[in-house]
Amino acid sequence: MTDFFLFLYSNGTKFSHGFKKLFFLYCGPLSGAVADTVVFSTTLRPPASPFLSINWNFKGVNIITSTSTNITDPGYANRITLDRATGSLELRNLVLQDGGEYTLTITPDGGLQMQGRIVLNVYTPITGATIRSTAAVLIEEKSSTNLTCEASGSVSSREWMKDGHLIQAGDMISFSADNSTVFLHPVLSSSHGTYQCRVSNPVSAQTADFQLTVNYGPYNVSIIGPSAVSSGDTVILHCLAASVPPANFIWMFNGSQTHVNTSLFVIERFRAQNSGDYNCTAINMVTMKENSTVLNLRGNRVGCPVAPWLVLLPQSKKPPGLKSWLGNMKNNINLIKICMFSLCMRGFSPGSLA
Repeated sequence: MTDFFLFLYSNGTKFSHGFKKLFFLYCGPLSGAVADTVVFSTTLRPPASPFLSINWNFKGVNIITSTSTNITDPGYANRITLDRATGSLELRNLVLQDGGEYTLTITPDGGLQMQGRIVLNVYTPITGATIRSTAAVLIEEKSSTNLTCEASGSVSSREWMKDGHLIQAGDMISFSADNSTVFLHPVLSSSHGTYQCRVSNPVSAQTADFQLTVNYGPYNVSIIGPSAVSSGDTVILHCLAASVPPANFIWMFNGSQTHVNTSLFVIERFRAQNSGDYNCTAINMVTMKENSTVLNLRGNRVGCPVAPWLVLLPQSKKPPGLKSWLGNMKNNINLIKICMFSLCMRGFSPGSLA
């Protein structure tokens, strides 16, 4: 139930009809929902002596006239209740036809007649808000579409949003005269997302959601992974691309096919022969576009205290003092292994040094 306060005041002007005209002060028309209840409440205090008469009139029909008895129009039977002390009126089970201007006339005991007016607007609550689109498959910069917002009830306004932000008209976005349809011509990658239409009137509101899919890309192709690793490491290269639908991937190594067709390229144990250029190509099967990127992968190079090939020379060819140096390296066997790996990375083999 909604309470509306009707403020009465006298402007001190007498009319030939013998009463002072009084005005209702309110912030705009009053609003009510179909089947709901409203109360027109005055600011009058109960007088010392009861009012001689109270009359509520709507479109020329006397809803109720109260003197020593109450006379109610048959169309308002069981729908109204009058507060005899203040002149306030409760109106129940609203229908659309109840919308319009109401007039209250009060004759106090020993005073001048008072009159005021107020407007009531009645609305059907909003239900069934939906958004429909004209196109099923949209491709950026090639397709256009319209989104139409529909709802049942007394629609006063429609407000369009995308991903929670108000949509503004622009070069590629426009609206119908009643704001029920938004035109996207053409669609862009930025058009992809969730659209909302908020349908409202003064007594109710509903919001409809619609997921618009725009096929675009692939863009911003990149490979996430290291550029240098150590022998024996596990290496994971991850290819990323901005694409709707998600892109397919093709990996090449040093210009040759690898038969890896997922976003991940995994090297279980890195060896020297795994060094080189890894090329990832992302392909969108709807837009028929593709883009590529390359990552150069190399093994780490570690410096050695002496030329590492000396370790691999036959005993007869080792220079004097090497045996003593190797003896001092007993506790540095890991460093020797690293130096041997560095040697192999440069293309040497123990057999070539025999």
